[in-house]
Amino acid sequence: MDKQIDFLAIGDIVTEPFIKITDAEANCDLQGEHCKICFRFGEKIPYESAEVCCAVGNSPNVAVGISKLGIKSSLVSYIGDDTIGKQNLESLMKDGVNIDHMKIVPGMESNYHFVLWYETERTILVKHTEFPYFFTNDIPEARWVYLSSLASNSLDYHKEISEYLKKFPEIKLAFQPGTFQIKLGTEVLKEIYERTEILFCNFNEAKRILQTEEDDKIKLMEMLRALGPKNVVMTDGVRGAYLDDGANVWFMPVYSTTASVESTGAGDAFASAMISALILDKDIKEALTWGPINSMSVVSYVGPQKGLLSREKLEEYLANAGEDYKVSQIK
Repeated sequence: MDKQIDFLAIGDIVTEPFIKITDAEANCDLQGEHCKICFRFGEKIPYESAEVCCAVGNSPNVAVGISKLGIKSSLVSYIGDDTIGKQNLESLMKDGVNIDHMKIVPGMESNYHFVLWYETERTILVKHTEFPYFFTNDIPEARWVYLSSLASNSLDYHKEISEYLKKFPEIKLAFQPGTFQIKLGTEVLKEIYERTEILFCNFNEAKRILQTEEDDKIKLMEMLRALGPKNVVMTDGVRGAYLDDGANVWFMPVYSTTASVESTGAGDAFASAMISALILDKDIKEALTWGPINSMSVVSYVGPQKGLLSREKLEEYLANAGEDYKVSQIK
């Protein structure tokens, strides 16, 4: 085992069947927001297809994305001693992710969620197994650490991760808060936010993190940076992405050549490409141009990993980008 890890992802791993629904309705408000998916109550609802995706979740997705871009990638996560867990390990190994630090817990069930895929969006039924999280002290120093979704019993685990980061002050941390981490609040995770090199989130997550109804993207990013991160990257779907590097705010348009099939994993693909560029010593503005390309490819397939690009393919897309595909300063 190498003494230093290039990239270490920390977060829950899950298996997800993607169930394509056709017989449903999406009811939204007048602004096209706050949508709900509706089925006929008490009836059998036909579905078109189901595709099982193994070893997914924010952190596994980013670990696989990093590996496919040619960088040594490791994952710290928990699975049960069941068939689902075994399949997850096999999937990670197939994609070149180091599993030396994976934890197998006897007698517990691996995470298994259900994705209801309707049109280009998805609704996920989640059930997090509460594993006995413990961050062991035998994990070597990583150049970059990525932290994301964990279950609701992981508060002490976050503190242990903070201690690991203190032990190796040269580590650069990328933090993409998951549902529970957002619910914990910024004060509880103060040390994590202050230690963060890049905070990744989307527009709606930014508002939830800050507990605000503020819609001005520049103000939102300023508020996020006030929590301590050195850089904030905020994505906003087809409306592009934004970077606040502490001195300026930059805008990056989407790279779109194909129609979206479904959107799962777009943010993870963005983060993995951008982090990879930084590991390869690109500057942060150039790294920002990598993210939308990986996202564009991922949303062209079912699931969060099938469309993840190799470095060669990503750079080919980048070379063929139009003149409008560039970073622009907006503040």
